Formats: sequence, C-alpha cells, structure tokens
Amino acid sequence: MSACKIRFGTDGWRAVIADGFTVERVKQVAQASAQVLAATFPGDHIVVGYDHRFLSEQFAAEAAAAVAALGIPVHLSQGAAPTPAFSWAVRQQGSHGALVITASHNPPEYSGMKVKGSFGGSIGSDLTQQIEQILEQSTLPMAHPSPAPITSFDPWPDYCAQLSRHVDLEKLRRSPAKVWVDVMHGSGAGGMARLLGSHVEERRANRDPLFGGYAPEPLPKALAETMQMIAQTPHPLKVGLVFDGDADRIAAIDGQGRFLSPQILIPILIEHLAERRGWRGEVVKTVSGSELFRKVADRYHLPVTETPVGFKYIAERMMTTPVLLGGEESGGIGYLNHMPERDAMLSALYLLEAVADTGLDLSQIYATIQNQVAYHSVYRRRDLRLLDPLQPHRLLQQLHQDPPQALLGQPVLRHFSQDGHKFSLGDGSWLMIRGSGTEPLLRLYAEAEDLDRAEALLNWAETWATP
Repeated sequence: MSACKIRFGTDGWRAVIADGFTVERVKQVAQASAQVLAATFPGDHIVVGYDHRFLSEQFAAEAAAAVAALGIPVHLSQGAAPTPAFSWAVRQQGSHGALVITASHNPPEYSGMKVKGSFGGSIGSDLTQQIEQILEQSTLPMAHPSPAPITSFDPWPDYCAQLSRHVDLEKLRRSPAKVWVDVMHGSGAGGMARLLGSHVEERRANRDPLFGGYAPEPLPKALAETMQMIAQTPHPLKVGLVFDGDADRIAAIDGQGRFLSPQILIPILIEHLAERRGWRGEVVKTVSGSELFRKVADRYHLPVTETPVGFKYIAERMMTTPVLLGGEESGGIGYLNHMPERDAMLSALYLLEAVADTGLDLSQIYATIQNQVAYHSVYRRRDLRLLDPLQPHRLLQQLHQDPPQALLGQPVLRHFSQDGHKFSLGDGSWLMIRGSGTEPLLRLYAEAEDLDRAEALLNWAETWATP
C-alpha cells in the first residue's frame, strides 16, 4: 500500500479506474471504512450504493462482499441513485453508515468511494485519517468465519418520500413554468420525474460512462446544447435545472438560456426560505463562496459562519447548531430539517417553489435581491490543470511563505490561509487560490465589481502559477 498511498480528499477517495482504482483496492478501502464506521456509529448494517460510472455496480458488489466477509450485514442498492438518497437510507434504516461508489463530478476516467456516517453525511477528517492509517499499516480485520447477509434494496421510494415532506408537490405541478432537468447522464436520472411527473422534461437521462465527453460537472462548457434549447423554446416562464454526476450538486439555466451558477442560486434560496418560508437559522458558507451570501443573510439578521472548502465542514456545523442553509461554491447545499448533506434534488424543489411563488424567472429574482442589498458583483472561477501533480503543493507553499502584499494596485487587507489562500483587497474584490482535493489542479476564484476586474485577478493568478 505504501508505494501508492490511498488518501481521502474533500469528500472521499477518488482515483483513475484501472490505475489507482482497482477491485483489490476497493475491497481494502471498503473493509477499512466498514471497520471504522462499525466502531464509531450505532447500527446493525452498512449501506452500499453506486452511481452511473463505468463498472460502478461491479465495484459496489465487490465492496459489499468485502464488508459482509467481516461479519457486517450489508444493504446493497439494486440500482444507481443519487448520493443523498444513500445518505437518507442510512438515517432511515439505522445503519452504521454508507459506502457509495462514485467520483461525483470528476472526469469519466475516475471512480471513487464516499463514506457516510450514521447521521447521514460525510465523515470528518478524524475518521478518514483512521481509515488511511488502517490501510497504511495493513491491519485490516480478519475475515469472519461466516459472511453476513447482503440484502438488496431500492433507495428511491424512501428518499422521494422524504423530499415530498419539504414542499407541496401539487403546487409545483400546477406551476405555469416549463421545467427542464439536465442530469448529465448521472445517477439523478428519473428522480424529478418521480416527484413531478410529466411537469418536467429530462435531458441526458441515459447512462453514458463517458458522460458525453465531459466531466459531469454543471459548468457552461458542458451545457451548451441545453442552454440553447431552453433559449429557443417559446414559453413565458422557463426553468432549467442541472445535476452533477451523483446529484448532490446543482446549477441552473434561466429562461434566456443563461447559465446560473451556485453563486446566484444560493442567495435566491436564502431569500426564499427566510422571506417566504419565514425560517430562521445560521447561514454557513465555504470560504470560496460569494460575499453576496453574507449580504442576504445580514438583511434577514441571520448569523453567518465561514468554513474551509468541503461540505463535511458545513455538515459538522449543521450537527451542532440550527443551520438554515449551508452552501458551497460548487453547488452542494444542505438545509434545515433535512440532513447534514448536500442535496441537489431538494435544492431543485426549493428553486421551483421560489419561481411558483413569485411568478418570476430565476434571473429576475436574483436581480431583485442584488438591488435590495445594493451588492452587484461578478464572480468567476477558473481551473488550472498542471502537469506535475506536486506543483500545486509547491505553489501553495510559496504563497504561505511569501504572500503578496498587494494585487493589481490594491492592498491586501486580509489573508485567509486556512484552506488555500484568499486575499481580500482594498476595493472590496478578492482572489482565492487553492488546490483541488481530488485532482492535480489549482482552483482560482475571484469576485469583483465588474467582469474585467474579476478576469484580471484570475489572469494574475494564472500568470503567477505558470510564468
């Protein structure tokens, strides 16, 4: 194991199929994870689920057999489903936790495993370190004399029943909005149709392990056809919703066919839940999220907490205090009265409810919010792939040792270094540089008063990283 160590990123372990991600390694990680879950959380079995990636059901079957060999009963999904469906199954069934074969939004050549605790969310760094130590020391438990049973189950009915408790589905079905859902060939396929029937039109619902040649991440470059189709379809009120590969992250498309990032959706969701639902609670944002989240929360006198990137940090906060909404820059959003887990389908239902209640396009709702809080910013993110997998670490170390005191003529007022490096500048703009937890690349983020300024900050960062 030491020649190529298994390491957990911001949400689970991921590697390239047939390289780092092999059947033998899946079995080893499954057993180590099961050992930690069973020792940490109450329960009488472990849930194993999977997504639509290449060989996912076979990897899941191998993981289930490896866990059962330890004498721990397994509930194995009979089909692909969203990761939050398995997180809910853990809570519904009283399980130690779940192992989900998925690489989420990573490129098609990747697979991975997410590990969920009995509370229905991703386990923290303390437990992933225990798993890594077991793998490093090759101290996997001995096989049980008689393997435990593996029971097949369907996660969809209980999951859909839970989602239906949060919204009036009949009201959404009566909404005049025309709704499209682009599931990007992922495991969210069929989900919204189960809830809303023919009121939604699904796109790219067929299984394609190559995801149409794109990583199944809700970004404009992979959504051009859907954006164009929505723009060209005549209808007075239109909504496009987009899920990532395992349907725990969301983006959207407005009636003009324009991409709406989570930086736009999260303020809409905060405003909707606080204004029309009348809910109260803390707003939790990751350090890479827009400052507009804070502005909207302040308008409703909601406290705000900022965390490092990774929904597990938001989940930790959700388990200790009432959190109205916890949202990360990449579209993972969790909610009060649900579970400490990001959930794209619940986000979609709340967005449709906001449209149904206001009769407005999502972009119109967003523009109203910007005017109310007098904050009109432009947010941009850029991924910088580097050939040397060690280069991101070296560059981040360089920023730690010698951080800039000014950027593009503006003084650095605050340097946040808990997760990557975020530089808040004198004109209210900011730049953040951090490494990916799952791929050899740098993620660059910027927010400024206009597009030119935001792009200039990203250009500075890219030039600095690749002179």
